[in-house]
Amino acid sequence: MTIATEQGPLRRGAVRPGERALAPDLARGIMLLGIVLSNTAFHLWAARRGPSGWQPVDGSRLDHAVQFTMIIVLDLRVYPLFAFLFGYGMMQLYLRQTAAGTDGRAAAKVLRRRSLWLIVIGLTHATLLMAGDIIGFYGVLSLVLGLAFLRRGERALKWWTGIGIALVLLLSAGPALAALFRGELGTFGGTGAEPGFKAYASDEGDWLTAAGIRLETGLFVTFVAASLTLVAGGYVIFLLGFRAARRRVLEEPGNHRVLLRRTAVLGITVGWLGALPAALAHVGVLHVTDEMQSDSGALMVLRDITGNAAGLGYVAAVALLAHRWTTRRRGRVTTVVVTAVASVGKRSLSCYLAHSLLFAPVLAAWGLGLGEHLSSATMALFALTVWLVTVAGAYALERAGRRGPAEVVLRRLMYGSRRT
Repeated sequence: MTIATEQGPLRRGAVRPGERALAPDLARGIMLLGIVLSNTAFHLWAARRGPSGWQPVDGSRLDHAVQFTMIIVLDLRVYPLFAFLFGYGMMQLYLRQTAAGTDGRAAAKVLRRRSLWLIVIGLTHATLLMAGDIIGFYGVLSLVLGLAFLRRGERALKWWTGIGIALVLLLSAGPALAALFRGELGTFGGTGAEPGFKAYASDEGDWLTAAGIRLETGLFVTFVAASLTLVAGGYVIFLLGFRAARRRVLEEPGNHRVLLRRTAVLGITVGWLGALPAALAHVGVLHVTDEMQSDSGALMVLRDITGNAAGLGYVAAVALLAHRWTTRRRGRVTTVVVTAVASVGKRSLSCYLAHSLLFAPVLAAWGLGLGEHLSSATMALFALTVWLVTVAGAYALERAGRRGPAEVVLRRLMYGSRRT
């Protein structure tokens, strides 16, 4: 089957079920659990915020334990994982098309169309339900980076990866050096940014008013934040995904075990240690006064930059887990669990949107307003329940041999009308 484009026919359609590798889908399924847990702080719209940023400071010891764990494990650590998998998936699609004989320009055009529709879907999602939508954000990044790098050679990817790393380190070094010269190396900063929970707050008690705030936030995240990410070198995680896909690191983890082990151990260690000061300050073990929250914020920069290492470490750990599962004897229960989580990864867009459908009307002030009454611990339990509901739904679709509804729509928009 071929699909007509302006540059010529695509030699094949979307990925077929038998062509999918376990590791990327398993990583996406686990990633969505991390995202839904990380987003819980936005929905606790009546809570007081602490020095770590958007995490609440209210609650019991159990709530503080949940907040501490969130800061160490999830906050600004899941989204680099998302960016890597997004870049990996883009290059996978491109290579699959070109391997089938599709012209590179025609394959790139399909991905450009996909990026544009993701921007539309993301802004719609932000306006209707979720102010902190990331689909449009990554739609912009994928559009720009696809145009710039998808068809470039390995040497260009190496150079621009190095430039991106240098930019990240250089921009991160500025606040640290300023704090060092001022004698404020133990300061926290950058926590006063407008949080996404404003779109769910009690003073925005009707859906239409809140929709305006959500759209404003969505436009900022989609276009302004994405542009700043590109300029500041944040694109480097995307390019690492491009390069890993060319080497088939996640499809063939057994051939890259040394690299994956080192990345998992080093990345997770650096990521968790980098977030430790912020977590200790949040629970009051490390005392941070108002004077210590300067513009420099060296320790916050440390938390943010090490999140990239943690995200890469998580990818590597999941790839090793997938390799171990495929090469060892599989129990029935384990098989069902792995298949169910991977089925979420296959339908990641549908499940991501389903989270908002289950979250916003129940938690927001314009809905039932439950977010005012939950704590960090009970909110995490609610989020886990929501994720399990999507796991059950995705597994049912997997058993029936059906794709997710959002994936069906997106593929139709990407590939258009088909002809043999």
